[in-house]
Amino acid sequence: MNALKKIASVFAAAAMALTFAGCAGSGSSSDSGSAAAGSFRTVDEIKSSGKVMIGVFSDKNPFGYVDNEGKFQGYDVYFAERIAKDLGVELELVPVEAASRVEFLETAKVDIILANFTVTEERKEKVDFALPYMKVALGVVSPDSAVITDASQLNGKTLIVVKGTTAETYFTDNYPDVKLQKYDEYNEAYSALQDGRGDAFSTDNTEVLAWAMSNPGFTVGVESLGSLDAIAPAVTKGNESLLNWINDEIKALAKEQFFHADYDATLASVYGDSVDKDKLVVEGGEM
Repeated sequence: MNALKKIASVFAAAAMALTFAGCAGSGSSSDSGSAAAGSFRTVDEIKSSGKVMIGVFSDKNPFGYVDNEGKFQGYDVYFAERIAKDLGVELELVPVEAASRVEFLETAKVDIILANFTVTEERKEKVDFALPYMKVALGVVSPDSAVITDASQLNGKTLIVVKGTTAETYFTDNYPDVKLQKYDEYNEAYSALQDGRGDAFSTDNTEVLAWAMSNPGFTVGVESLGSLDAIAPAVTKGNESLLNWINDEIKALAKEQFFHADYDATLASVYGDSVDKDKLVVEGGEM
C-alpha cells in the first residue's frame, strides 16, 4: 500500500495549536567544546570566533545524513547552511545521536541543535527551543509479511526504537506491554528491522514513510500516532542572545518561503506528489 497518499490528510486532521516560549536563564559563555554544563556562546561571541557549531544527524535520511561522497545533506542541513550564511560565519556540522542532543548543548559542544528535535515539555526543562520549522507525529513501519496497523498489536511483541526519541518515551508511557529494543543510531535500528530482530520500528512518521518508499518489503501500517508535534531548533538553556536571533531569523525567512524551498531541495524528490508540503512545513513559526 502507498502509505504516503494519506499523510496530508493525517497532518490536517491531527493539527493542534502549540505554544513555544524560550525559557530565560543564566549561564556563562565559553568557546570550549568541553565547557562545563550551562555554558554557551552568545551571538557576538559566535561572530567573533568566525564559526557556528550546529548539531545534526548523520544517519537520518532525508533530514540529516552523510551522502556517498562524505557530505552532509538533508532538510536540517539546508537550514544550518543558511543560518551560518546569515550569521556571516563558517559552518561546522557536528554529528549527534538522538540521546546526546541535550548533552551536546549543555557542554557547549554545539551552539545549536538542528537534529529533527521534537519539542516536548520534558525537553523544555533542559534546553530552550526556538520557533518551529516543521511538524511531525510518530509512525510505525513493519514487514509486509506481518504489518502492524494498530499500536495495540505490538503488546507482547518487540518494537525497535532509538534511544532518546519521542517514540521511546511514547511507548514507555502508553504501552508498557511492548518490549522495546533500543539502539543508539538510526542505521542500527533499521538494520535490526531488516534482520528480523524486532517486529516493527517506530520513529517520526515523515522518516519511516520515506524509508519504506526506498525499502521494498516494508509498510508503514501506522501513519500517525500520538499528537502532532513541532520540530524546532534548540539552544543551551539561558542563551537568550542566540535564541532571539534564531527566532528573528525564522520570521524573516518566512517572507521568502524559505522552508518550502528547503522542502523542494531536500524532500520533494523523496515524497513526490504524495505529500502536501504545506501540511508538513512551518513558515515563520506558525503551526
